[in-house]
Amino acid sequence: MSVEDAAPSGDGTPDDHGTLYVVGIGPGLPDHMTKRAKEVIESADVVIASSLYQEFLRDDGTIPSEERTDEDGTATREDGFEQEIVRSTMGRQIELARAAFDHVREGKDVAHVSGGDPSVYGKSDLIFKMAEEDDATDIPIEIVPGLTAALGGSANVGAPLCNDFCTVSLSDKWRGWDEIEEKLRAAAISDFVIVLYNCWRNYEEAVEIVREERTDDAYVAIVNDAGREDAGRNGESQFITTLGEAADHDDKVSGMGTSLIIGNHETETWRNDDRTYLVTPRGGRDVDDF
Repeated sequence: MSVEDAAPSGDGTPDDHGTLYVVGIGPGLPDHMTKRAKEVIESADVVIASSLYQEFLRDDGTIPSEERTDEDGTATREDGFEQEIVRSTMGRQIELARAAFDHVREGKDVAHVSGGDPSVYGKSDLIFKMAEEDDATDIPIEIVPGLTAALGGSANVGAPLCNDFCTVSLSDKWRGWDEIEEKLRAAAISDFVIVLYNCWRNYEEAVEIVREERTDDAYVAIVNDAGREDAGRNGESQFITTLGEAADHDDKVSGMGTSLIIGNHETETWRNDDRTYLVTPRGGRDVDDF
C-alpha cells in the first residue's frame, strides 16, 4: 500500500524511490489531525513516532494496536498490510533521519511524525539539513502541516491572535539566550501579541523582559496541552492572568506542553456566564468598522 500522487517527483528522482513525509499531527488526538495527515500515516510503510504520539495514533486506529505489533516493531493491520513502527527519541534524530533516507531508497513511504506543525519548532528543518549534509538530493520530501500550539491555545481562550502576532521559543538549546532576549524585547516594543513556546525553560525571565516594554495589566493566557483533553502529559487547561502576575503562577506551567499567550495593548476580555475569553481586535473596535 502506498500514498498515490502525494508529491510531485523532482527531476532526477528515481522512479523506484518512496517519499519521506514529515507529518504534523497537531496535539495528536484525531479531532485535531488533518485528513491528509491521517491518510499519509495509515498508508506509510514505515512510521517514525515518539512513544506518546504512537499512543495517540493507536487509540484511534491510525496505526495498529500494540497487540498487533511484534517485538521488532512490525505491525499488521486487519487487512494484512504491514507497517514498521519505529520509536523516535530526541537523542536519535540524526540516526532516524538517515534511516528514513535508506527506507525511501528501498521504495518505502516513510511518515516521520511531529507534534503540532513540523515547521513550527518541529522536525522539518532537521530533515532538510540532514538531506543536505548527506547529499540526499534523490529523496522526495513532503511536509504535511498540522495544528500548532499557538492556534490550538488561541482557540481555547477565545480570539487573542486576530491581529499581528509572533512566536518565540524559549529553548536555548539551539540559540543563545542573548538572541532570544533580543527577539522578545523587539516583539514587545512592536506590540505584537506574543506566543511563547518551550515554557519549561526560562519563562519567568521571558516575562520579566516583556514587562520592561509592556504594561503589567496586559493579559496573559497560560495554556497547557491544547487540544489534548485529558490525554498527554498533564491534561488540557487554560488560565488567564496579567503580565504583572504571570511569573507568580509557575504552578500552572507544567512542561513542554505549556505555551503563554501575551496580549498587546488592545487585547481585552470578553465574558459570558461560564468563562472569560481574550480578544485582540483586528483593527476597528466597532462592528461598523468590519
